[in-house]
Amino acid sequence: MGEVVRFAAQGGDCEGWLARPASPNGRGVIVIQEWWGLNDHVKEVAERFAAAGYLALAPDLYHGVVTKSPDEAGKLLMALDVARAERDLRGSVQKLKADTGRKVGTVGFCMGGALSLFAACANGDDVGACVVYYGGHPKIEFEWDGLRAPVLGHWAEHDDFANANIPRFTKELLGRGRGFDFHTYPGTKHAFFNDTRPEVHDAAAAKLSFERTLAFFAENL
Repeated sequence: MGEVVRFAAQGGDCEGWLARPASPNGRGVIVIQEWWGLNDHVKEVAERFAAAGYLALAPDLYHGVVTKSPDEAGKLLMALDVARAERDLRGSVQKLKADTGRKVGTVGFCMGGALSLFAACANGDDVGACVVYYGGHPKIEFEWDGLRAPVLGHWAEHDDFANANIPRFTKELLGRGRGFDFHTYPGTKHAFFNDTRPEVHDAAAAKLSFERTLAFFAENL
């Protein structure tokens, strides 16, 4: 099992859930929450990466606030302090880089998918691979010129909110010659990876996307 850790975050500090692998592969991954906060599901996802050999850190970007209410989650998403989130993510990257001695990976879901790309752009020299699960956030602006990592994207077929970003992301990545690979999973809905939400979870798509993610990290980190 993982543990709560506190780490430096650009002049402040941040807490997160750190999952340590029993059989380390020497690589580290930042796991970034959905709009619900750092809940048990996100911690369990970090544990899955640890089971695959990765040192996995899930930073608490809401600083202790977790909700199950979609209305409250929407308010928390819109109230996100982007500047503080950037500091927290930078601190997360620096901690894992120091712990592993190499570039780290980022992966996030929904809001966290956008923040995965945001972190990869803002920490270009320290992020070696970026994974986006149906990412979107209306307040996030990306420093595209800072991106160095290849990007793997997982998208649901029925997801107007997140899929509106695909043309923009594609244009920006193509325009800068950045490597990317986007997959859309037929018949799926937003948040298909989240197995605590049976109304949207798709076990087959979740399994395939995770296999692709692990292969992507193994190749690029």
